Amino acid sequence: MHANEFEQSVEQIENKLDQTVEWGSDDELFISSYLHGHVSLAVSHAELSQQKTLKQLDALVSTSLQDAFANNELELVDQQKVTRLWSQLIDQASNDTINNAS
Repeated sequence: MHANEFEQSVEQIENKLDQTVEWGSDDELFISSYLHGHVSLAVSHAELSQQKTLKQLDALVSTSLQDAFANNELELVDQQKVTRLWSQLIDQASNDTINNAS
């Protein structure tokens, strides 16, 4: 994955998170905002390490979320919502990258 593809994927993920402000419920806005903080931190780490891949981003976000959940930052039901949203976003970004490479 080229740096430009990574940046496009990150932008796509961030745009989807930002769209929640326009159409999401209060609960969706909370989940999206919470996840957005973890994504932003992971993107910063990926850029510093020069490992700009979706696989690395997924690993960084997943580790960050696991650490937060281990510290009981969210109720179990909210943890599940955050995890599900992240899975959807990273899967969509991965599929778009594969489709664009074809």
